[in-house]
Amino acid sequence: MARVIGVGGVFFKAADPEAVTAWYRRVLGLDLEGWGGVAFPPLDRGVTVWSPFKADTKYFDPSTQPFMVNFVVDDLDSILDQAETQGAEVVGRDDNDPNGRFAWLMDPAGVKIELWEPKPA
Repeated sequence: MARVIGVGGVFFKAADPEAVTAWYRRVLGLDLEGWGGVAFPPLDRGVTVWSPFKADTKYFDPSTQPFMVNFVVDDLDSILDQAETQGAEVVGRDDNDPNGRFAWLMDPAGVKIELWEPKPA
């Protein structure tokens, strides 16, 4: 039987996609292709997670958007320094999770961005 083998992308609407694209390039260092997105290579650690949440979850707060994006990062401290230098607001951090270290930002479209540095393999 055929089955799903991973997440193929995260897609969302934005009132000003050019500004949002520029923010992701400037704040998180994403190397966007000419078609407006990023194709990530396979990960050497971490996993891709797909998980529905209850409609009344507070986990996406302070965002009012019905979704959140998680990015696996290789150096949480450095990317947070880079983000703060670019004016991004860190809205939370957890260095004690058994799965690794996490931090959260809000993008200019009001989407909560979760940054995850997995524990070493």
